[in-house]
Amino acid sequence: MKILGIIPARYASTRFPAKPLVDIAGKSMIQRVYEQVKKTSGIADVIVATDNDLIFDHVRKFGGEVCMTKENHVSGTDRCYEALSLQPGKYDYVINIQGDEPFIQPSQIELLASKLNGQTEIATLIKAIDNPTHLFNPNLVKVVVSKSGEALYFSRSTIPHIRNTPQEEWLSKHTFYKHIGMYAYRADILQQLTQIQVSSLERAESLEQLRWLENGFKIMVAETKEETVGIDTPDDLKHALNLITSHEL
Repeated sequence: MKILGIIPARYASTRFPAKPLVDIAGKSMIQRVYEQVKKTSGIADVIVATDNDLIFDHVRKFGGEVCMTKENHVSGTDRCYEALSLQPGKYDYVINIQGDEPFIQPSQIELLASKLNGQTEIATLIKAIDNPTHLFNPNLVKVVVSKSGEALYFSRSTIPHIRNTPQEEWLSKHTFYKHIGMYAYRADILQQLTQIQVSSLERAESLEQLRWLENGFKIMVAETKEETVGIDTPDDLKHALNLITSHEL
C-alpha cells in the first residue's frame, strides 16, 4: 500500500491564532509534527497542506514538502482531499495527522497504517481512559467499539452510561475509550467523504466522523497505549513546555 501522510495546517484559529508557527523549545509546532511523521516507516511521502503564505514559506525553509490549499475548507478532511488531488503520485491511502500534535509517536502512525489492507475504508486511533477527569470531560471525544474492531459511535458525552452505578465507580465497571483524532482514508473513500452533506448527528455533537457513520461508512479502530499531547490553546502550550522541561516528553 502506498500511503501519503498529510498534515493540515490552518493559520486562523479562534482559540490560538498562528498555532502552527508557535515555538516549542526551539522548533515550530509544524516542524515538530513533520519531523515525527518523517520518522514513520511505511509512509511513502509527507506533505503539509496549508492556507497561509507564512506557513508555506516556513515549511519550505526547514526543508519540508508543502502545498497551498483553499482557505474556506471546513475540516481537515476536506483539506486533505485537495492536497491529495494536487499530488502527481498514485496513493492508496491518506493518513491525516493533526498539525497540533507535535509529540505524536511514529509508532502510533505505524499502528494506524497496519490497519490499511485495501479493504479498510477509514481507520482511526483510540486509547483506554484511566483518568476519571478525562472520562467526564466533554472536550475529549469518547468512542464505543464493536467486537470486530469498528467504531459504533463517537460522543462528547460519556458513553456507555453505566446504569445504577455511582460515576466514581464507572471506570471499574467498563473499559472506556477516548478518540485520538488521526485518520486514515482509502483514497476513493476520501473523495466520497467530501461530497456528502453535513448530518444531524454531526450538527448535534460537532463531530464530522458521525456524518460518515450516519452515511454507512465503516471506521476501523486501532488501540494505542501511548498518550498524545494536543495543543489547542496557549495553556496547552504551557503544559507541553512543562513536560519537556521535566523530561516527560
